[in-house]
Amino acid sequence: MKNELQKESLKQLLLAQKVQLLDKMAQERGGKNSRAEAAAELAPAEQSHAQNITERDTALQEHDIEELEATELALMRITQGTYGQCLGCETEIPITRLLAFPSAMRCIECQTVLEKAAGPNAAWH
Repeated sequence: MKNELQKESLKQLLLAQKVQLLDKMAQERGGKNSRAEAAAELAPAEQSHAQNITERDTALQEHDIEELEATELALMRITQGTYGQCLGCETEIPITRLLAFPSAMRCIECQTVLEKAAGPNAAWH
């Protein structure tokens, strides 16, 4: 089990990550209306380029939402006392993995198996 200082440090890291994600998402939402208005004034070729940018931005926003959900789940696991325990094999996730990826739900071995079966987007599931 992680010691209390490690758990508190990881909790603060997750909370900071949550704030950054919420700020980023708020900034992106604030730009949507102005982007749509600007796109209406573009020539057809420029509108196509603007559409490509909008589609890319939508994919990035979906990634941010998934990351935010994973962060909130990690914070919930801290409250429940299950944070740092692999959902696959129930062993303790190494502190080095949690420092690199605080919202990790699985040890590297179980995550690797999941990604081989489900693909790279399995990081958030």
